[in-house]
Amino acid sequence: MEQNQYIVALEIGSSKIVGALADKNPSGMVTLTRLVEEKMINCVHHGTVRNVENVKSSIARILKNISDSIDGHVTQVYVGIGGRSVHSEVSEVSRSLDSSKPITTDIIENIIRDASRNTVKNYETIDVVPRTVYVDKNETKIPVGQIGSSIKVKVNLIVAKPAVKMNLSHVMSMSYGIGVKKYYVTPLVTGECVLSDSERSLGCMLVDIGAETSTVSIYKDDSLVYLVTLPLGGRNLTLDIKNGCSVLEETAERVKQNISNPLDPQNVDSFVIEGVTSNEAASYIAARTGEIIANIDKQFDYAGVTKDDIRSIVLIGGGSQLQGLVQKMAEVTKLKVSIGQAPKSLNIRDLRYNRPEYYAVLSLVSKAASDIRPGETCIERNTYEAPDITPPPADGPTPPPADDDNRQRPSKRKGWWGKFKEKFENFATDAEDDENYN
Repeated sequence: MEQNQYIVALEIGSSKIVGALADKNPSGMVTLTRLVEEKMINCVHHGTVRNVENVKSSIARILKNISDSIDGHVTQVYVGIGGRSVHSEVSEVSRSLDSSKPITTDIIENIIRDASRNTVKNYETIDVVPRTVYVDKNETKIPVGQIGSSIKVKVNLIVAKPAVKMNLSHVMSMSYGIGVKKYYVTPLVTGECVLSDSERSLGCMLVDIGAETSTVSIYKDDSLVYLVTLPLGGRNLTLDIKNGCSVLEETAERVKQNISNPLDPQNVDSFVIEGVTSNEAASYIAARTGEIIANIDKQFDYAGVTKDDIRSIVLIGGGSQLQGLVQKMAEVTKLKVSIGQAPKSLNIRDLRYNRPEYYAVLSLVSKAASDIRPGETCIERNTYEAPDITPPPADGPTPPPADDDNRQRPSKRKGWWGKFKEKFENFATDAEDDENYN
């Protein structure tokens, strides 16, 4: 009998680690069934794991929580890669062609493979995204089958400092035998799962504002044009209040969360928390937010696109929830700005999980659900042997064995217990087959 598949994904951020569990039924419906997070500070810096032991322990607790929720144990996970050093670099390769023969898929794949071999000093290529193809200097979306004398393929190499993936791999290898099914580049997956086809086609900037970083992805004509990670995020606002007002970070965060209109310091509700006034805190928030927006706006120039090429900006991440941010960014960029939506392919029953700060991990689990092959699963369910309820022998002498001719024949009727046991044995066999297949 075809059974549900379980998908587990992890997003390891600077302020927290989030694990998500989804259930994919035989008809293909994917339902988010659990989301677990562990908050932490100074263990992951700008997306790179610094404290391996603490991160490993947090991951172990998350996976145990997920395992216990479904009476099984996690065997493998999908893991997202992000952080300050993750960005795109353009690589292109040109070839002369035999103009008497049409372009084939093999030709395109070989050129993309050659383009991906170009290296960026001090960086590791973690993914390759095809961007543009030119046949005889004319841009084309469908090069296969065309005839020409030359071809040029342009791709985006997604690169990161080697420590990003190396430290992640080290942490996962220490996590009690849990295997990594696949690493995903988180910004690429969120762009695929959060943005609509029309947004990517018409031109869109996706901004994921996290705790310590903000990732900017620009799409045009269905292709990724530019990707960069800025070392600025929501925690910078908190640290500015902390340093400016000489208070603990916990106090600064509480003040920030309680300000009703932080980007308009002159019109905030007046209050004082541990000596910090709302007006003073709002002035720090407004100044730093202005800097973040200015840096985001500057990425159009760095990407080599104009605002005429882009129709909208979509915000996700915990930092996107700052009151007044959408309006302020629209005012500065002169573009339509909105908060993104959760992946439409994911059924989210618990509304607590349908929040922008979780859209990255929700995108990871949604992408994994589409990639997982039939019969694969990230969780093995626990199986149990049926109890032996054979009644003890009655007191008294044991009767002698009967002759073969007089020995009692077993009943052909199985009874309810026999039928149950048979079903249980079939179930256990199916579970073992699934385990061997995986």
